[in-house]
Amino acid sequence: MKDEPFTNRVKFSSQNKIFCLIVCIGLLAGFFLKIFVFEILTVSGLSMFPAIQDGEKLFVSKIAYGLVKPYGECLLCQWNKPKRGDIVIYLYNNKIVVKRCLAISGDKLEYSIDNDYNHILSVGDSKIILNEEQYQNLKNSLSVPEGYILAIGDNQSVSVDSRYYGFVKEKNILGKVLCK
Repeated sequence: MKDEPFTNRVKFSSQNKIFCLIVCIGLLAGFFLKIFVFEILTVSGLSMFPAIQDGEKLFVSKIAYGLVKPYGECLLCQWNKPKRGDIVIYLYNNKIVVKRCLAISGDKLEYSIDNDYNHILSVGDSKIILNEEQYQNLKNSLSVPEGYILAIGDNQSVSVDSRYYGFVKEKNILGKVLCK
């Protein structure tokens, strides 16, 4: 009897090949959707309280404003711009942050002082109290620059947002929160 070392090979039937192909296509489609289309994020922090609670899950559309560069911090191409009131995500200090778009390119910014000597930033119908540092950061801007937004957390007493680090480039917005 001849020694046949490979006679016990596993043979794939056509059904097994089709199953493997379907699994591979499903994995590739899931990878594509995760990279370019949507993201599910868990919130850590209170900067958007009460609208968004700590620990809540958010469903984010990554294609709401354009095509996001994979694993990047900007859009490859842009086809839409954020609107006032949109809840957006972007990177700040290598972390994804969630903030509300309070003002868009060209919106007028007005500054005043209230009876308690607090600096007030008025944008449309919104009034935001600024501490001295925030006022110093924004006081020279009379409007939101072209291609930028003013992003503010709903819980302004704890939120680190545009009041501290300035306006956010529209091209750096990675998605829009659709639901929680």
